[in-house]
Amino acid sequence: MFSRETYINRRAELKKLVKSGVILFFGNNESPMNYPNNTYYPFRQDSSFLYYFGQHRDGLVGVVDVDNNREMLIGNDIDIEDIVWYGSVDSVAELAAEVGVADSAPMKELKNICDEAASKGRKIHFLPPYRHDTMIQIMDLTGIHPSKQRKEASLELIMAVVKQRATKEPQEIEAIEKACDVGYLMHTTAMRVTKAGLTEKYVGGIIDSVALSHASKNSFPTIFSQHGEIMHGIPRLDVLQEGRLALCDCGCELNDYCSDNTRTFPVAKKFTQRQLEIYSIVEACHDYAIEVAKPGVKWMDVHLNICRMMTDKLKELGLMKGDTEEAVKAGAHAMFMPHGLGHMMGMDVHDMEGLGQTYVGFDEETQPNLEQFGTNCLRMGRRLQENFVMTDEPGIYFIPSLIDEWRASGHCADFLNFDKIETYKDFGGIRLEDDILITPNGCRFLGNKRIPYHPKDVEAYIEEYRE
Repeated sequence: MFSRETYINRRAELKKLVKSGVILFFGNNESPMNYPNNTYYPFRQDSSFLYYFGQHRDGLVGVVDVDNNREMLIGNDIDIEDIVWYGSVDSVAELAAEVGVADSAPMKELKNICDEAASKGRKIHFLPPYRHDTMIQIMDLTGIHPSKQRKEASLELIMAVVKQRATKEPQEIEAIEKACDVGYLMHTTAMRVTKAGLTEKYVGGIIDSVALSHASKNSFPTIFSQHGEIMHGIPRLDVLQEGRLALCDCGCELNDYCSDNTRTFPVAKKFTQRQLEIYSIVEACHDYAIEVAKPGVKWMDVHLNICRMMTDKLKELGLMKGDTEEAVKAGAHAMFMPHGLGHMMGMDVHDMEGLGQTYVGFDEETQPNLEQFGTNCLRMGRRLQENFVMTDEPGIYFIPSLIDEWRASGHCADFLNFDKIETYKDFGGIRLEDDILITPNGCRFLGNKRIPYHPKDVEAYIEEYRE
């Protein structure tokens, strides 16, 4: 939790942006795994609730009455049965005072607040819900059916939250840096322990133990696989083999902020020449993005330039052909990179994505192309601003099913050398990802130590430290 003044100032700015109505921020409830009292731990609070109200307890709702300049924390105090099992906790009134909120009330009062606002024709603002218990609560309070709630969510509130959360405060940047330091430990641990004969699941478990030991939790389920062509390949019982590549995409959550990095390295101690040829393309694309990222640059342009660079280099290897500009326009590059160059990051690893990616990663100037395969997965395209935190994550993948489908249909056949691509079906995939901060004149890596990613540095680290 930050200082009391942090939350007071954030809510004051929010009221200026939203201007009128009653704003509701729904905190999360405990989530049972297989019966009510066997809840999923650790508890994860809603990020926007945390941003404005800072408390991690379950069963809370933050209320901001813009017109009357009044704020409340709504929730029930725990009873003696809860205290017996979980220990004493602060009252809701005490929690409210910690974040500069003067008023509190039990949960039953929330219905009265909403009914009174509705009777006076005042707007009730809420963000798009993503948990079904919250959806039921919203229906009870407003009468809006869950199937309509995302559409009925307040656009004014969405845009205000995006505006505030997108630009990171110095204390937020410091928190992300600390999470990135743990991310460094996670990735270098993976490089040290990986070897042929172990299972993906074994290495993945060790990676997760670093997050659980040094941070709060993983920022997302760890991806560790020698099948790097699977975008979100969770660790399986597959045995790691000499000659394969291991792709590790992982991060942690520490003090409510995330890290997210990806490295690809050999199961053996050295890359093969074939692996180096593909790796060097991804490396060049990654470094280009770092070089050009700065305030005012449109990230969509960076993404498309990466696609052109990738296409040119894949043509040199005989995997692509034809006019580069036409190939990218047709989306032929998505055979190899069916995702975007990166995403915003902060309290969520895909920051604020639940609010609608059109609002988070795009703006009136730049809108996503939702019709073209690959390009439709671009999460970020807007112009960069100082103190944005985001990821830079190019990749190249050889996905057998996608190769077969495109070859059978003739899709982008003018730009793809399918005979040569067929010989790479057993290759896997390569991705590099780092967290960057947009600075006044450019950008910088986040975290005090750089996870090795240049091929010679990766090989040198593995040679020195692999167990």
